[in-house]
Amino acid sequence: MHHSARTIAQIQDRLLAWYAENARTLPWRLTRDPYRILVSEVMLQQTQVDRVVPYYERWLEQFPTVEALAAAPTRDVIAAWAGLGYNRRAVNLQRTARAVVDEFGGVFPSTVAELIALPGIGPYTSGAIAAFAFEQDVAFLDTNMRRVVHRLVFGSDLPTPTASEKEIVAAAAELLPAGHGWVWNQALIEFGAIQCTRRRPACVVCPLQDVCAAYPNIQSDAAAIPVGTRLKNEGTFEGSNRQYRGRLINALRSSEALPVSAIGPVIKDDYAPSDGEWLRGLIGGLQRDGLVVLAEDGPGWDDDGDPVIRLPD
Repeated sequence: MHHSARTIAQIQDRLLAWYAENARTLPWRLTRDPYRILVSEVMLQQTQVDRVVPYYERWLEQFPTVEALAAAPTRDVIAAWAGLGYNRRAVNLQRTARAVVDEFGGVFPSTVAELIALPGIGPYTSGAIAAFAFEQDVAFLDTNMRRVVHRLVFGSDLPTPTASEKEIVAAAAELLPAGHGWVWNQALIEFGAIQCTRRRPACVVCPLQDVCAAYPNIQSDAAAIPVGTRLKNEGTFEGSNRQYRGRLINALRSSEALPVSAIGPVIKDDYAPSDGEWLRGLIGGLQRDGLVVLAEDGPGWDDDGDPVIRLPD
């Protein structure tokens, strides 16, 4: 750790004071229900906060409890996810719910070790549930948190971070003020989202300016990145397989089942017969992720005729 105990205390006090002044009122910050926390965290992966709020509220109307989600047809779960993207997240969310119901009688385990063992839950989500539902002092990292900790402790992360994941997690654990796991982790997320942003950190009005290892270099580093440069973790969507996967799921949401031959032209404007192998690979990936199944009454891949696919039951 590059900071003294006194500096760590200053970082803690100032960041918590900043959060008290600047925190947005978000529905998942008003609950300690682990199911609701899980839903919000899965929705917030790769989706902006303001877009998530209406989906979160609608989702809880349709699936108000972990039991309701576990019992729902997967088709309904995928349909309810429409518009959020990364449809695999919906299937994984239901997988987690079913494991909580089947293995824990519908009562979420509270330790990181038990949470991370659930299907569909990784290091970040297990930490988020432990901290935000059970108010434990747990260090975990999403993109915003990782960026803030890196800049405070190790210096500029532009154009690429210099510290390893292990080093950043250790630093996050050392910065965490004992007994304040909930508010501290919320503050880190919020600070990264609003103040210490990826490309244009608001260093001029930053309360942590004099205790930040990245200041003042971070501003010149940010300014030196050419317009249009894609930074690490900034994926492209247009023309990607993810875009075509999304279109295929959307097509199935509005119909019971579709023959494979009809899908190509629907999802790809310039679809040609030579794209058949690509399409089959795309569908195979969706099958592996539990997002589509072959219709039982239609021909299979190896039979004569046109295979028919649908959303799972």
